[in-house]
Amino acid sequence: MRLMNEIKTNQRLLGVLPHDDVLSQCIHCGMCLAVCPTYELTKFERSSPRGRIKLIKAVARGEMAISDSFAEEMNFCLDCQACETACPAGVKYGSMVEAARVEVDNSGYGSFAARFIKKIALKYVLASNAALKFFARLLFIYQNWGLQKIVHSLHLLKVFSPKLEEIDKLAPRVSKTFSDDLFEVITKPEGEVKYKTAFLTGCLMNVMFAEINKDTVDVLKVCGCEVFAPKDQVCCGSLHAHNGDFDTAKKLARKNLDAFDNYKFDFVISNSAGCGAFMKEYQHVLKDDQKYSVRAKIFSAKVKDITEFVTENKILLPFTEFIDHITYHDACHLVHTQKISNQPREIIDKIPGITFTQLEESTWCCGSAGIYNIIHYNESMIFLERKMKHIKNTGARMVVTGNPGCLQQIKYGAERFGMNIEVLHPVTLFKRALNFKAEE
Repeated sequence: MRLMNEIKTNQRLLGVLPHDDVLSQCIHCGMCLAVCPTYELTKFERSSPRGRIKLIKAVARGEMAISDSFAEEMNFCLDCQACETACPAGVKYGSMVEAARVEVDNSGYGSFAARFIKKIALKYVLASNAALKFFARLLFIYQNWGLQKIVHSLHLLKVFSPKLEEIDKLAPRVSKTFSDDLFEVITKPEGEVKYKTAFLTGCLMNVMFAEINKDTVDVLKVCGCEVFAPKDQVCCGSLHAHNGDFDTAKKLARKNLDAFDNYKFDFVISNSAGCGAFMKEYQHVLKDDQKYSVRAKIFSAKVKDITEFVTENKILLPFTEFIDHITYHDACHLVHTQKISNQPREIIDKIPGITFTQLEESTWCCGSAGIYNIIHYNESMIFLERKMKHIKNTGARMVVTGNPGCLQQIKYGAERFGMNIEVLHPVTLFKRALNFKAEE
């Protein structure tokens, strides 16, 4: 019964179901099958959301013990949550599988790689700004001082694993300057302050996608935003929560609430699909925390994706003509979790000169899915190949997507499949179309 209690606890923390009888909500209609990438890949019932719920039920009721096969299936799921969009019964499958992953980790089952990444990389590196920056600087030296070229030319990584050399190529390039060093704690627009906004610099966004963070702040300045980016903010906790480490996720959420507590703002801006989705859940994650529950509820209500903020406030960005052919890939935690799909397209449509082609299966996962492309590299590449074929069919020269994992995965796909395309975050496109002249 421990798994049943864990599921009920996590469902209650996430506040996504009206009652505790969560496992009975699935009516096994099969609507989820058509949108599930792993079911499409294997055609095995156990690899579908419906099948996994049956497995979770069996373990929760004591009819089946946790095993290697159960652990493998829970971690084989991409947690893309496309099934939640398709489900007529409103089953919140994502929090079910995340709760099951807690029990898998506690049981000691699962691959060594998965357990290492979850227990070490997530808990001790991403959760600490100091540790993350230390390892990021080491990785920067490896990537930029010729060491990576030597390692790859000698194929040294293949000694450990045939896949390791390719996984190394998947790692984003570490930014020369981290984003929290690129702008001040408080950034003011050149003209009138129309909005007061807090901004999450994030963990990987801070050290590997610093330029996107800078682009975000620059676009917010054009919107008339005063931007607050406290130096003591930390990782939002999304990767930890999605992989079953709710204790660390809650600790990080509390730290962020404390970090932003000294500033008065109307909105919290996110430029990462997973981060924005999880910060909107702070109110539920800390619902039973006497000290933080009220603050978390207020904070979560203010969280907006950058495209959501622009469209909801009807901000007309002064775009100049930008002639290019673009398509758009929907990041899973933006479209399925936050239900944000039209907003980025609306803004792109306002850029003069743009030729926009809709992407077939734009809401189908690209295979990045947090740490999925590391743990399940081969399957991830199958999902990526499907995505790249659709991108190629658009004829677009530029792919826009609002999540760092998707950005890096599709960039890797362009190199892997020999496609001459540029992959951009929406704010980078917006900044280019604004003809924004960055301060020297």
